[in-house]
Amino acid sequence: MEWDSPSLEKVERSRPERVNQSSPVIDKDDVEQLLLDYHPDHAAMERRVSVGPDASTQLFPQELADLLESDSCLPENFYPHVDLETDVLIIGGGGAGVAGALALEVSGLHVTLATKLRLGDSNTVMAEGGIQAAMGEDDSPRRHFADSYVGGHGKNDPELLRILCENGPKSIRWLAQLGCLFDLNADAAFRLRFGGGTSTPRVLACKDITGLEIMRVLRDALRSTQVLPNHAAVELLDNGQGQVTGGVFWNTQTGKLATISARAVLMATGGSGQLRLQGYPTSNHVGATGDGLVLAYRQGCHLANLDSYQYHPSGASYTEALVGQLVTESIRSIGAQLLNVNGERFIDEMTYRDVVAAAIIKEVVAHRGVKTPFGRHGVWLDTPLIEIKKGAGTLHRQFPGLIHRFKRYGIDPAKQPILVYPTLHYQNGGIKIDSQGRTDVKGLWAAGEVTGGLHGT
Repeated sequence: MEWDSPSLEKVERSRPERVNQSSPVIDKDDVEQLLLDYHPDHAAMERRVSVGPDASTQLFPQELADLLESDSCLPENFYPHVDLETDVLIIGGGGAGVAGALALEVSGLHVTLATKLRLGDSNTVMAEGGIQAAMGEDDSPRRHFADSYVGGHGKNDPELLRILCENGPKSIRWLAQLGCLFDLNADAAFRLRFGGGTSTPRVLACKDITGLEIMRVLRDALRSTQVLPNHAAVELLDNGQGQVTGGVFWNTQTGKLATISARAVLMATGGSGQLRLQGYPTSNHVGATGDGLVLAYRQGCHLANLDSYQYHPSGASYTEALVGQLVTESIRSIGAQLLNVNGERFIDEMTYRDVVAAAIIKEVVAHRGVKTPFGRHGVWLDTPLIEIKKGAGTLHRQFPGLIHRFKRYGIDPAKQPILVYPTLHYQNGGIKIDSQGRTDVKGLWAAGEVTGGLHGT
């Protein structure tokens, strides 16, 4: 990258002394101030909404608030003519929706899954680095809970978090039984890595295409579920007495509306990263536009923690074709370091993601970031250091997806650092649910990223 060769020279010169260097440490008070000063959640870009169950009671990103206050796009005189009847209607074809369908198939109920794009098109397939579960000998669901509760700033719903942590190992074994090819050690035990904020190795991966592999086995396991691709949810239906009874969908191929009647509805529409909050790039798939939040809110569902989003520290910032795409945290877990324009480390790369993201933004604001020819900014992720620490060929073996993506644009991460900047990655909040996935509205359940409470803030 000739446009910033002076900075790259500094990175290369400092590399030998950084190989065994300890991570920078900042105290707790400085961490809190760092988040308040630089994390996007504290940029005062939210507002209250004037309608619905949460009117005037909590803050929402401006982009989402506009949608929550919007009118239905159905004509005022629309009268639903039922085109299909089913027992359970699932809205969303990602990991949560398909896993829900698999759980319901064994019940003998008729299950219909409607998805805006193709089955599997979701944020699930965008996940690269891994999935957490307490599978290690020195790990436990209690320890997993403690790490996650700290990461959520103590605002997690304790019961939801307990259920997640206690059921994590069982879920991993279930995925493995379905054929999910998790990375294994030489003794055939699950290979575990550190993740951001984990006190012990807890991350299981399928190289760097973990979400894609999980989605593959979930989709292949479906048997009796009726799948309706290219059906975008337009509105939920109710019986006029506070119970959801189905939904109206727009067939994006025919342009026609379809009405589905159901005894129960499961909302699993995922996140809202494509709203591009505050102009940030996103790692989310094209369909992540917050549809489920809006439809559930119109029915009277309360929302939770939607003033909090996760900005993944390492989203690609160069070249333009890669901007916002994820550079998995697992690369940092095995030795890649974050460096400013002077080739200096400035944060512990494996602390909590919100802290790392805020630290990167601080470097850029303080003019210690790197500016691209297109006017974007970022810091270096020194990926060649992995080849020194772990041996030549490590990146190609463990992160083939990363190598393939960047080599298409003339960048070899084994030889050249990657420029990164925080990317809008995950919706921490969402529809408020109880321990059974029930919302405030009868007949409506929710699962996955569209829900709120589990992750705190």
